[in-house]
Amino acid sequence: MIKINTAQVWVLDQDEAVAFWTEKVGFEIREDASFPELGGFRWVTVGAPGQDFPTLVLMDIPGAPVFPDSTVAEIKSLLAKGHSGGIFLETDDVQKAYEEMSAKGVEFTDLPERRPYGIDAGFRDPSGNSFRIMQPLPE
Repeated sequence: MIKINTAQVWVLDQDEAVAFWTEKVGFEIREDASFPELGGFRWVTVGAPGQDFPTLVLMDIPGAPVFPDSTVAEIKSLLAKGHSGGIFLETDDVQKAYEEMSAKGVEFTDLPERRPYGIDAGFRDPSGNSFRIMQPLPE
């Protein structure tokens, strides 16, 4: 069986992303390592308490030699528009999660709404990444 271990999102500021995911969403830091030998590259992962995997990598957008300036600009443009991909998170109570996260300053793009697959709501992180938080419907 193949399972998801880690998902990665681009972030504009890793410190801001860590604060958002730990203080507003309630995740915990799993790894936070710097690699001076790689030009100060920093690997940061967060995840839900009590769940080993998957984790979410908060990846700084690398410049040259990994990406040319034009590619960095394209990634930032997609982030600003909320079109850099999406990840679904799951909870037992979307309404409660929405209220708690909203109280902490998370801005939702879509309020909790019943859909064919469950109840979900959409939000964006400070870098512009789109996320959905979903509550599955009972079978």
